Amino acid sequence: MTVAIREVAITGYRSVRAIRFPLRQLNVFVGANGVGKTNLYRGLQLVRAAAAGTLARELAAEGGMESALWAGVRDPRKPARIKLGVEFGTAGTSWDEADDAPRSSLAQAYEIEVGLPVPTVAAFPLEPQIKAETLTSLDGRHPRILLERRGPMTKALDAQGRKQSHADGLMASETALGSLDDPIHFPDVAIARRLMLDWRFYHDFRTDAAAPLRRPCLAVTTPTLSSDGADLAAVFATLVHIREDTTELDAAIDDAFPGAQLVCPVPGRHASFGIIFPDYPKRVFEMAELSDGTLRYLALMGALLSYRLPGFVALNEPETSLHPDLLGPLARLIARAARHAQIWLVTHSEKLATELARHGGVTPRTIIRRDGSTWIEGLRLAGDFADEED
Repeated sequence: MTVAIREVAITGYRSVRAIRFPLRQLNVFVGANGVGKTNLYRGLQLVRAAAAGTLARELAAEGGMESALWAGVRDPRKPARIKLGVEFGTAGTSWDEADDAPRSSLAQAYEIEVGLPVPTVAAFPLEPQIKAETLTSLDGRHPRILLERRGPMTKALDAQGRKQSHADGLMASETALGSLDDPIHFPDVAIARRLMLDWRFYHDFRTDAAAPLRRPCLAVTTPTLSSDGADLAAVFATLVHIREDTTELDAAIDDAFPGAQLVCPVPGRHASFGIIFPDYPKRVFEMAELSDGTLRYLALMGALLSYRLPGFVALNEPETSLHPDLLGPLARLIARAARHAQIWLVTHSEKLATELARHGGVTPRTIIRRDGSTWIEGLRLAGDFADEED
């Protein structure tokens, strides 16, 4: 079952006053510094954090609610809130008119609202507090509330279709979606949580001398690259020695570094890799020796060619540290990955955006500032793009 994010909504987060926009299989966002590209990316990452139960901690780590709330002028009569929402589902979800039964598997929407604590709540003064959460099924002709949280009280639809109330000591900083981990009694909620946890966000591949990318990792079969790339050697070893099919990997290496060869020894306790370049055919350049750009590109290959691609992959400024000659191969790599996974990409590079338009058949979207708020050029207030009209 292939499930894609159909729509994203963000309100009151940093430079984003309020925005709602659709997603396609391959989504490319380009713009200048300071327009808020990363805030859109980060807003979606925080939705995943809600599923993981780490939303309050992640907001606190980026400066707390004072930093995360909408940076513009707010109405003092209204409480300060951050609202995040996604709609996701299988393509072409429809239902049987006779018995209201869904013909295809899944369509759901999740929304969460975060604010500051009220004086009567036991919490730190600037700690993010979950004010409301809703998970809704959109499979049938009429929406069904699968999970609803208002303040401390949570209600969820169980496997028999009955609403069950849950207080169970849920703290104001804990998400209901992250806490209600019971796939037997609440299967619909568990499905949504599992799908969100499968999303991957790649934005900080360290390449300094002490970076995990430069060191061997434990030899454990690894189908998907971790967010920091620390298990890249295990990802390559899994492709070479477990799947035993490196056709796409070899082609991607040759496209980016013509004539080069990836060397991935049979792992013992640890997995490692190196590169043989055509100028030095008898010399293997180990992980610690590779240039920052080469190592970063290999990490992107691990993210996009892994044994099991996540359903959704987000890349934030993947062109960082790369030579301009690698942008064409990178665009081709991303376009191939988009055949199997939904891709979200944020970039400064007009060249990369142009290459993706060419190889991925996608219209890059330009992030702009409009009336002091982050916006997407061509996006209408209805939440769609004028150039995508039927």
